Amino acid sequence: MPIKIPETLPAFDVLNAEGVMVMGEDRAARQDIRPLQIGLLNLMPKKIQTETQFARLIGATPLQIDLTLIRMTEHETRNTSAAHMEAFYKSFQEVKSRKFDGLIITGAPIEHLPFEDVTYWDELCEVFAWTQTNVLSTFGVCWGGMAMINYFHGVEKHLLPRKAFGCFRHQNLDPASPFLRGFSDDFVIPVSRWTEMRQPEIDAKPGLKTLLGSDQVGPCLIEDPAHRALYIFNHFEYDSGTLKQEYDRDVENGTPINVPDNYYPDDDPARTPLNRWRSHAHLLYGNWINEIYQTTSYDIEQIGT
Repeated sequence: MPIKIPETLPAFDVLNAEGVMVMGEDRAARQDIRPLQIGLLNLMPKKIQTETQFARLIGATPLQIDLTLIRMTEHETRNTSAAHMEAFYKSFQEVKSRKFDGLIITGAPIEHLPFEDVTYWDELCEVFAWTQTNVLSTFGVCWGGMAMINYFHGVEKHLLPRKAFGCFRHQNLDPASPFLRGFSDDFVIPVSRWTEMRQPEIDAKPGLKTLLGSDQVGPCLIEDPAHRALYIFNHFEYDSGTLKQEYDRDVENGTPINVPDNYYPDDDPARTPLNRWRSHAHLLYGNWINEIYQTTSYDIEQIGT
């Protein structure tokens, strides 16, 4: 089954050209099934790139997905046109009366700020609390995951002396987890962050389980069953060229930046990077969608009750 997104959304043509099954409103209405309602709270500045990356992953399952793009209510983005935001996004205040089978909360390039100094922190805390009554399963990504684990458990983020930047080997720490079905014992994940979460501090919080981790860059994927949530601090959703775009941007701006570790062949930025994480990205998000499908109610209004 395909993912249902507006035919005028830029991701529609991109994903269609890649062979991802997508459908418009008219075709979806003719199917007599309940699609899974998945929200994407997009906090990244490059909205179109990010919505395409996540739509690609959740649109690769056998289930019909109805994707709702969500923004913070008062925050104005400077990197995506107002016309795009008006056409395709709903504010949180517009959707908070709805129920969702799943919600993805993206990262944001604001790691240097204390959580409480983020301009939309109060509303984001409202979102976190709302997930406990209106969302079956929530997936916090990078800064979004750090913010969630801080809100629910008080785990702090810590600034790194050097950016964790590149493709790092990670280990499968819980092969029996339903979220890791089909995972190898060891694999590569893109990492791009100036902060870290520390494993001893996570271990000190009852109920949290680390599913993926790295000797080089620390914990990666945390399961929080009590809050029906996953927190991932790295970027399975990245395109092949996303780290290159970040590196080229910093070089052009004169921002000190190291060549992404283990990304370019022979660590040579003149060579084309190879994607070595795509299959595991599809596995993780496909497993998440499958777990939602297996546990959600046909009557979506039963979520949270």
